[in-house]
Amino acid sequence: MWPLLLYFALVLLLVSGMLLVSYVLGERHRERATGVPYEAGIESEGSARVRRTAKFYMIAMFFVVFDLEAVFLFSWAVAARELGWTGFCEAAIFTVILLAALLYLARVRALNWLERKITSTTGVRDAVVGNQTAR
Repeated sequence: MWPLLLYFALVLLLVSGMLLVSYVLGERHRERATGVPYEAGIESEGSARVRRTAKFYMIAMFFVVFDLEAVFLFSWAVAARELGWTGFCEAAIFTVILLAALLYLARVRALNWLERKITSTTGVRDAVVGNQTAR
């Protein structure tokens, strides 16, 4: 137990020392331009805190999930000969499950980036549900 405590103490000492040295030796800038964001010679406009819809994050999560599928299948392809038919069956089941998930996402229109709003000639907005149109 004492080697772990010694390790934590040394890490805290090292981090504290590095912060102290950078504080003592670091430059101090008080100019107004120091706090202004600067990116490759282009002055920024507006706020950096852009609000995004939840749809953007959903698409990002779907990308991560299906990107991990590619990583798993690539690692399976590298070791396909050692895994034999058992590994092939497991990879096929894995692919079928993810294909079912992709079809479900397409069915519930979770992958549609833009949503269309259909307006009838009378001005009443129609809601499209599946293949049916309800008013």
